[in-house]
Amino acid sequence: MQFGIFSVGDLTPDPTTGRTPAEGERIAAMTEYALKAEEVGLDVFATGQHHNPPFISSAPTTHLAYIAAQTQHLLLSTATTLITTTDPVRIAEDYAFLQHLSGGRVDLMMGRGNTGPVYPWFGKDIRQGVPLAVENYHLLRRLWREDVVDWQGKFRTPLQGFTATPRPLEDTPPFVWHGSIRSTEIAEQAAYYGDGFFHNNIFWNIEHTAQMVDLYRRRFEHYGHGSADQAIVGLGGQVFMAGSEAEAKRAFRPYFDEAPVYGHGPSLEEFTRLTPLTVGTPEMVIERTLGFADAVGDYQRQLFLMDHAGLPKDVVLEQIEILGREVVPVLRREFEARRPAHVPSDPPTHASLSAQGVSSPHRMVVPSRPVPVPAASSVSA
Repeated sequence: MQFGIFSVGDLTPDPTTGRTPAEGERIAAMTEYALKAEEVGLDVFATGQHHNPPFISSAPTTHLAYIAAQTQHLLLSTATTLITTTDPVRIAEDYAFLQHLSGGRVDLMMGRGNTGPVYPWFGKDIRQGVPLAVENYHLLRRLWREDVVDWQGKFRTPLQGFTATPRPLEDTPPFVWHGSIRSTEIAEQAAYYGDGFFHNNIFWNIEHTAQMVDLYRRRFEHYGHGSADQAIVGLGGQVFMAGSEAEAKRAFRPYFDEAPVYGHGPSLEEFTRLTPLTVGTPEMVIERTLGFADAVGDYQRQLFLMDHAGLPKDVVLEQIEILGREVVPVLRREFEARRPAHVPSDPPTHASLSAQGVSSPHRMVVPSRPVPVPAASSVSA
């Protein structure tokens, strides 16, 4: 099973000091977190993609390439690649380039993005978010799998005799996750292609997460990619740890209360009860995380948000140290002890996909039509 950290790249004042780091300082700190993740034995570092304040993570491939040059084993990913407002031609070329630079240590998570003003900045309409995600991703798959593409769709100019360069490393496109919180259409899309489904459940109760994952699993089996329990699932989460629960809550509460996303809302106690946020001891994090598999089934990737809401760099580095040294070794052992032999322990990687060659379901000829877009819906547990 893969464990790692993700960052949304928020530029937030430290509520205990009032100090806001400079943009370059925040970018450098995120790089240090990735290096620390590899040092303590984590598998994945993922960065978001945002084009609006207070976030600075606007160029994921640039940042991940810089990290790739300083690491040897760390898998580099995104926590989200905006498939709606980023041209699929750019995605195809940028991430294939990153594959070559990193020796294949890259996958990516597609997401629509939910910040309304960003869409018109890139000439898009948020009301077309799902159709954009469906059409753009179908084109992206063709660009990675066909040497010459002739294409015409609704949302971008046609392509005639186009070849995306460079070609994917060893003719093996990166593995793709589809990230969603509420959109059943995105779970359907992930299942249709046999891709991974990542439910970034940091804002939702476990019952809602279980519904979304169950939908994806059932549709994965429906489309013939394997049994439902073999579907590739990832979850998000957020933790803050200390020697006692009281100490952890005392230290984390100021940051929680002023967080740019969930601050000034439910209390810390309410939020930890309703969502996967765990503020307490490493043992509490282990117990809570192991419980996720009871709700959603055995899964393949767990990412933790560690650096949100203005937490100081030294505190975040200490949290990653605790995660890697004390928490993840226990989680690895316990998750693998319960996993049935026929259920994948890891998501597909470049090495596993390239070794499978043309027999890999992820390298089959892309379907002639994208997944049908049903009427807009959501799971609202």
